[in-house]
Amino acid sequence: MVRTPAVGFVLACVFLDALGIGLIIPVLPRLIGTLASSPDAQTSWYGAIMVSYGLMQFFSAPAIGAISDRLGRRPVLLTGILGLAVMMLVPAFCDSLWLILLSRILGGAMSSNIVVAQAYIADVTDASNRTAAFGRIGAIFGVAFILGPAVGGMLGETDPSRPFLIAGIICALNFLYGLFVLPESLRAPARDPFTLKRFNPFSSLLALSRERLVLPILLVITLYTLSQSLMQCTWALYTEFRYGWSPKMIGISIFVLGAAITITQGWILPRLSAKLSPTHLVFAGLFCGFTALIGIGFSTAGTFLLPLLALFSLMGVVGPTLQSVISRTGSPTTQGVRLGAASSLNSFTGAISPLLGTPLLFFTSQSAPTDLAAGTPYFLAALLVLAAIILTILSPSQADAENTH
Repeated sequence: MVRTPAVGFVLACVFLDALGIGLIIPVLPRLIGTLASSPDAQTSWYGAIMVSYGLMQFFSAPAIGAISDRLGRRPVLLTGILGLAVMMLVPAFCDSLWLILLSRILGGAMSSNIVVAQAYIADVTDASNRTAAFGRIGAIFGVAFILGPAVGGMLGETDPSRPFLIAGIICALNFLYGLFVLPESLRAPARDPFTLKRFNPFSSLLALSRERLVLPILLVITLYTLSQSLMQCTWALYTEFRYGWSPKMIGISIFVLGAAITITQGWILPRLSAKLSPTHLVFAGLFCGFTALIGIGFSTAGTFLLPLLALFSLMGVVGPTLQSVISRTGSPTTQGVRLGAASSLNSFTGAISPLLGTPLLFFTSQSAPTDLAAGTPYFLAALLVLAAIILTILSPSQADAENTH
């Protein structure tokens, strides 16, 4: 039976943590710039901080999940929230770029706490409602990520350290709230000994990939998250190069996409998951994403991009659906490590997507808006989604995967 107060706190935890992270996005480059000796040094430090944050998320997600399987969700979740509060406060009170880098490395590890939140929800939600529950996590995360940068930009207008202070206070209050209201959700913790193998994302992924019905799911996750990351890392420059969009228009488009994904995961997905099988949901979401990406690649003007973004947002049903399937194919004592391994794929594709997308922007910048080559980044993203569609059709159904346990 779902324990409503606990679920409510976990969802609030996801919201406040995402809000705290979002607050610092607009001001981090400026804060680094006030401490760096030159623009080149600012660029180098910013790149190092961003890359290290993503890599720590990749390496930490399975480890944090495995620890929560052994020690319980409550202590790991609360420790992560408190640690994130401390890491947020470091840039607000120090003027050392090395300390800021260290805080972001540790902050990347602490931000993997969302895996524990997902495992907590899986513990207290019955299998038939788990897809909708994971969708709500994504929706709440999306709302916070929409609000965070906007509020952070206003707070940091005169002092770039102020959003870090506010973010740290938010996380600290979140910790105090959870300390009194959050019960443990894991009834029988895992008894497996701690080993480096369990903490290694590659070992965790390899172990999951040995499951015949889960391997194609991991491949689909990799393909579709890589396509999403390609879009995210190229969107601003792509629309500026091809359509001459201003920062204001780019910001509006990102807001539309974020709002549409939030509606998809929080309102549309719970209704569809009650009527469609996981396989049909995944296929429908991928098809919508493929159609939107092809449309964007062929668009010679920005007129239809906002409707295409709304269509692309329907691919947001894929992630929660596949997370739900992975959680249902394992035992309750392995939720954390399984969801952590799947989550690490998101961090991995996010880290490598700029290596693919940035060179492809060359074709956009060198081509006229009407040239077919201008849409190269989005044709590649569409090709990745098409591969995921084919894999979904050919692989054993996700519904079958659920019924094997």
